[in-house]
Amino acid sequence: MCLILFAHQVHPNYRLVLAANRDELFARPTQQASFWRDENQSTEILAGRDLLAGGTWLGLSRSGRFAAVTNIRDPSRTEKKLKSRGELTLNFLKHNESAKDYAESLAEQFDQFAGYNLLIGDESALYYVNNFEKIIKPLGPGYYGLSNGVLNSAWPKITNGKIALEELLESDTQLTTDALINIMTSKVQASDAQLPDTGLPIELERTLSSMFIENPERQYGTLCSTALIISVNDETRFSEQNYNSLSLRTQGHFYEFKNIL
Repeated sequence: MCLILFAHQVHPNYRLVLAANRDELFARPTQQASFWRDENQSTEILAGRDLLAGGTWLGLSRSGRFAAVTNIRDPSRTEKKLKSRGELTLNFLKHNESAKDYAESLAEQFDQFAGYNLLIGDESALYYVNNFEKIIKPLGPGYYGLSNGVLNSAWPKITNGKIALEELLESDTQLTTDALINIMTSKVQASDAQLPDTGLPIELERTLSSMFIENPERQYGTLCSTALIISVNDETRFSEQNYNSLSLRTQGHFYEFKNIL
């Protein structure tokens, strides 16, 4: 997952509104979003699944728990880690530990994972964790953007995405998952003067600067967009739009349900 835009407790009708893009190598095997559970797991999880490492990049449970993860872009750190970042989200969704307790427990495991940004939330709190910067903090009401740097980095796609999300929530139009996914389809690249310096060649920085990424030369790009709306009365709408290697829309998945608290 490489771009997450979200509004936390800023609208009287919604506890969480989120739009996200997952950018990945085309060849990585993936299960599209659905409800599933592992053996000896009592709670169903709604999420896609990484079939290579077994975890997920974004998901939620029927009890209203939410988790999402992005990697941190730092070419200078190439050391391989034994644990997959997808375990961080999956372990939170599978169990009943509070967001606060789970986030704080991760400090002891920071070195076991490659660089990550983690968002986890339950009915009482939303937490942000970054193992490179050793950040563990609750998030207050506001508009946020997260990609492959720290939370709310001044990257053009984060800045522009937050503006688009805020305009959508403050408009008089009905909020839908389709409208959220449409935000994530922008292929506009930033000017060179706006590009972040993350240690990549400038040509690649340009390619990665858009919300929706197309990089067929590297067999990499945006493979799905996700929209999530959790209302204050715990009604949830979840939508996933998948894309092929040509950036064309393929399957779509929509779920609507009441959280079981």
